[in-house]
Amino acid sequence: MKKYSLLLLSCLLSGAIMAMNGDSEKFIRALKKSAVVGYLPDGRVAPAFVKVTRTWKNQLCEVRIVNTGSSPVRLKEVVTATAGNVLPAATPFYAEGFQMLSQTAGTLAKPENLGNYTDAGHYKIPGPAGYLAVYNLLRLYPAGDEQLLLGYTSGKRFVGKFYLSADTIKVVSDLENLTLSPGETFNLEELMVASGNDGNDLLDRFADRISYFHPSPGAKPAGMQRGAHAGFPQPPSGWCSWYCFGPRVTAQNIYDNLDYIKNNIPALKYIQIDDGYQPYMGDWLEAGNSFGGNVQQVLRSIRDKGFEPAIWVAPFICDSNSAIYKNHKDWLVKDSSGKPLRSDLVSFGGWRWKPWYVLDGTHPAVQQHLEQLFRTMRNDWGVTYFKLDANFWGAIHGGYFYGKKATRVEAYRRGMEAVSRGSKDAFLLGCNHPLWPSLGLIHGSRSSMDIKRTWTVFERSGKENLYRAWQNGRLWWNDPDCLVLTGNMPDNEFNFHAALLYATGGMLLSGDDLVKISPERLNVLRKAVPPTAKAAAFENTDFETGRVTTACGQQVILLNWQASSRKISVKLDKTYEIADYWTGRVIGTYNGSFSMELAGHDGRVLNLTPKK
Repeated sequence: MKKYSLLLLSCLLSGAIMAMNGDSEKFIRALKKSAVVGYLPDGRVAPAFVKVTRTWKNQLCEVRIVNTGSSPVRLKEVVTATAGNVLPAATPFYAEGFQMLSQTAGTLAKPENLGNYTDAGHYKIPGPAGYLAVYNLLRLYPAGDEQLLLGYTSGKRFVGKFYLSADTIKVVSDLENLTLSPGETFNLEELMVASGNDGNDLLDRFADRISYFHPSPGAKPAGMQRGAHAGFPQPPSGWCSWYCFGPRVTAQNIYDNLDYIKNNIPALKYIQIDDGYQPYMGDWLEAGNSFGGNVQQVLRSIRDKGFEPAIWVAPFICDSNSAIYKNHKDWLVKDSSGKPLRSDLVSFGGWRWKPWYVLDGTHPAVQQHLEQLFRTMRNDWGVTYFKLDANFWGAIHGGYFYGKKATRVEAYRRGMEAVSRGSKDAFLLGCNHPLWPSLGLIHGSRSSMDIKRTWTVFERSGKENLYRAWQNGRLWWNDPDCLVLTGNMPDNEFNFHAALLYATGGMLLSGDDLVKISPERLNVLRKAVPPTAKAAAFENTDFETGRVTTACGQQVILLNWQASSRKISVKLDKTYEIADYWTGRVIGTYNGSFSMELAGHDGRVLNLTPKK
């Protein structure tokens, strides 16, 4: 009877595994067999003389569009593949947004926004009726351990996206109503479609293919880990003025914290002056009211104290008060009437001195301006780290560029290439940026919304960061935003925040007025730098138990997302002494498994030391 039961169980398990694999295989077959359809700006199907060729090479798909006729044709988009009624509506998924602040999870039937700033809502990027538009990367979890990955491996010219409904997934490339002349060819961005039970392996393969098209800025020295950049083999550490002083930061604020850092935690190498030093958006070299009108003296003081000067710049925007706007309207992206495009008429208008206007990265004079701006800041001001904010506007939709054949991706990339030329060897951090268009152009990438000292933001931004942790050390160094350890929040929630940021393995900037930090919290900050440069691998998207091997050995990160206390268990492959990473306190020696009771909204980083 026992043998028969085991045999029956084995057959049932085999059938279940075949069923799981069946969903993925059916989905991929449906994509490969589906029709390719091009659309005109008015929604009609493109004429037959517009030929679309789709070539599959195992997991990779190349798409070419050729005008074989005698008349030019404008194209809105092309649906390169479709799979309908294959995956259940309850299939969980994760998807990227076009810009950094948008991410989506949930199920096909019930999508959930991870952040507050969606592409369709906050940034008003048009989408199709009846579908949710997501971008760049789509991960699907059909059943059990099975996973599907659909992703664009390049982002040089066209925006790659996916349209989702409860029963249908469409693979789409945005052609932005470009004109395809007779005999002309458009080569679209390459698509990868892969399946397997190991999500980290899928992401490894995806990242490797991305690096083929978008190698890290600069040559990669021998022995440097994958994803690291020439000159930046480790993610940076530093201090940022924004989350303690905002736009009203003073020179004395900087000097007080600079002295404290020098005396107490000199590992915070980069001292970053954030938004507030400029008189208006766009006039980055002009004297504002902050720092007595002399930000350069503050930057020199940072250098003289032995630290690296860092500064916030929003290279693609200006406001109507700025000299850029008043003197160079020809440099700006235009609306349909030929006037400078007001960003609030097509998108989010900005957060100060709005509405913003947009510098056109396809304009030769703008490219010269950006190159000279960053050359001045790098060479004359001594800045070695640039936080580039509001970069989304450089790839704004709904406008008209100087380069008539340029897409918004090309406009952004041409502007960013000018920034790179001017900034030379400085570290470039992308923030509020179009994600895939930034590939190969930045050294660091913000991976979440702005931090605030509230549990709601700790939780929401934490999930945003962990869903993107795979990018760290593969595409760029992730910036999970600042570690904040001062304020009136309870210790358990600060513990959670610190443990989660540690788990990302990315950049580490302090966001506190450090002259007010307690000795206990200072100790946590000291143990957080330098960053591990490795993201912890979590068991699933519950993000409760993560593991990572660092210079300190094997470590486990525990996160309790619930408001109530709970016991979290960890399997052990041998006997370990377990200790708290922040305090060094030994918890005990365990074999086989270890359990720990965590208060609600609490987190831990634990060291595992093998014992004989």
